[in-house]
Amino acid sequence: MAPSPKIAFIGAGSAVFMRNIVGDILQRPALRDSHVALMDIDEKRLEEGFSIAARMVESIGCKARITAHTNQKEALTEADFVIVAFQIGGYEPCTVTDFEVPKTYGLRQTIADTLGIGGIMRGLRTVPHLWSICEDMLEVCPDAWMLQYVNPMAINTWAITRKYPQIKQVGLCHSVQGTIKELSHDLDIDHRDVRYECAGINHIAFFTKLEQQQADGTRRSLYPALHEAYAAGTAPKPNQHNMRCPNLVRYELMSKLGYFVTESSEHFAEYVPWFIKDGRQDIIDRFQIPLDEYPKRCVEQVANWEEERERLKSEHKMTLNESHEYASEIVNSIWTGAPSVIHGNVANHGLIENLPEGCAVEVACLVDSNGVQPTHFGTLPPQLAAIMQSNVSVQGLVVEALITEDPQYIYHAAMMDPHTAAELDLDQIWSLVDDLRVAHGNWLPTWARKTELQAAE
Repeated sequence: MAPSPKIAFIGAGSAVFMRNIVGDILQRPALRDSHVALMDIDEKRLEEGFSIAARMVESIGCKARITAHTNQKEALTEADFVIVAFQIGGYEPCTVTDFEVPKTYGLRQTIADTLGIGGIMRGLRTVPHLWSICEDMLEVCPDAWMLQYVNPMAINTWAITRKYPQIKQVGLCHSVQGTIKELSHDLDIDHRDVRYECAGINHIAFFTKLEQQQADGTRRSLYPALHEAYAAGTAPKPNQHNMRCPNLVRYELMSKLGYFVTESSEHFAEYVPWFIKDGRQDIIDRFQIPLDEYPKRCVEQVANWEEERERLKSEHKMTLNESHEYASEIVNSIWTGAPSVIHGNVANHGLIENLPEGCAVEVACLVDSNGVQPTHFGTLPPQLAAIMQSNVSVQGLVVEALITEDPQYIYHAAMMDPHTAAELDLDQIWSLVDDLRVAHGNWLPTWARKTELQAAE
């Protein structure tokens, strides 16, 4: 084994995210001298990413080697780890299309990157490019681990498993660790004292145990305190993550189901049929649901990046803070053998017994020199599994469309989507999918495209 790993970063034009991940990696002693191969198809953004990474190396004072590539296979050659973070079609035109076309049918969304009609279309655009990475990996780095940060996470993970089961992969999100910090903030306790068990699917995993470690060594359940705080109106508390969308949806769901979900309220509102309803502005107002949140966020991120870029240019020494992403922890554990525990998205081979075999589930994983090893969870409370199953059914139909290249499954997936089905009838759903297949055009794989003439027939 080489003294330091080679880490390929596909989608390095996502400069802020790349800075967080690569910064975490380079601050670990065993990884300081890694070869980081940055790859992006946008040369300008790649150049910006390379400049940032080079300045990180200088600021840390390590001997890491940074290279920049527009050729994917070149970046992947002999890599030990492959970090993937890209968005096919970008904010414009594809994200805009995913919001604006459904709105003509009265179907409103908040984020539209995981499920719903927007998540379905994003999955169709994204998976073929992930498969191309898998094909190149099998040729030039067959033993590498793929650390996949792309949405729709569950669809992506499942599709890779179906077509390229030999690829070692884990899908990564920050929902679990992020939610623990939010709940700790709401209860005024130290998040380092919280102990939990959590399982489900990406963005719809639940804390089946949520406890505080006491000074005397015992543990107390935090759920009574959370229920009491919500009933009294003292939770959720504002924080930097939920200023525009307080966690009212998640707390309300906890009050009805008994458990707290990992993903944000703006995300979760569109995974179920209860919160975004035509003609029910009272529900939107009561739970402060930010419709069209993701497009607004994209515009702000572009503006913020322009400011950040100018600040970085003038900063003499780059300040690096540790992020809460799992990537560096995984790389370090596999490379050094030092064990760690993360929550990862993997194929369900008996891990959660009341979810379908083979679907993508999010469970605790042990990581060491043997790789990412998912742990068996068992059986979820039936009401939680039922909510997940409504989403798994949609994910499975999108994966079936991709595997078989049969467009009929796109329509079936939209039919089964909880939010879409609650708002539109079958004719509307069919017409909406037609319109989206036309509007996305060449961003979709060839078999999924549709011309305006075909849609009119």
